Amino acid sequence: MTELFTVDALISLITLSLLEIVLGIDNVIFVSIVMGRLPAAQQPVARRVWMFTGIGVRVLLLLCLGWLVRNPFKIPIWHYTFELGNLIMLAGGLFLIIKTVTEIHEKLEGDEEEREESGKDKVGTTLGNAIVQIILIDLVFSFDSMITAVGLAKHIEVMILAVVIAMIIMFMFSAHISAFIHKHPTLKMLALSFLVMVGFALFFEGLEPVHHQQIPKGYIYFAMAFSFGVEVLNMRLRKPSSKKVKLQEPVADDPENESLVKEKKS
Repeated sequence: MTELFTVDALISLITLSLLEIVLGIDNVIFVSIVMGRLPAAQQPVARRVWMFTGIGVRVLLLLCLGWLVRNPFKIPIWHYTFELGNLIMLAGGLFLIIKTVTEIHEKLEGDEEEREESGKDKVGTTLGNAIVQIILIDLVFSFDSMITAVGLAKHIEVMILAVVIAMIIMFMFSAHISAFIHKHPTLKMLALSFLVMVGFALFFEGLEPVHHQQIPKGYIYFAMAFSFGVEVLNMRLRKPSSKKVKLQEPVADDPENESLVKEKKS
């Protein structure tokens, strides 16, 4: 239990929480699209359902993934003996790399109108339909973030706490976070590049029975912190460009995301 109060655990908690917040913006926007089609009186109920189901879904996924990763069940493959956790990390790392590269492509070269229309087509008009869609959206958007949590943190308690903190912050400040990320698209790209690195680390750790080595988490944290620090200096020292890159993102007409909509139109 004392391991949870170490500097390494604290760094894991802060890093994972920030990464979950930045990467959860698309989730917030898609959920806002769904809630924006509901009557105003039902939107607070849908928002509360989103918050509690979002936390519940993520905690359950973390518990399941944590159990699978730590399961000592051994599987012989060729001349090597893999544990079930190795295969989970191997598959998770590949999934994270493929999902992230696809996401980068969609953000930079995707069809914005197609993304908006796909979001609108899936929107229902009743509270029950909206709740089902919100839960499904959470499942789709949370799996890669849960794989990221397993790759960054060592303790399941740290992962759960980071997810809860990120969900609460997104619930309370979703409009401001969305506007800030849209104003500084390099932060989104930087977070996605972090996922490629985490995906490789997971893939490398999954092959541990082959090479018998591990990548220290401290190296990953240092690379993230150094890159983030460089970007913070860039934002402070460089003049704002009038030809800023705009990422392809779904746009919600929910009043809570009004600032993001105005930013995209400008």
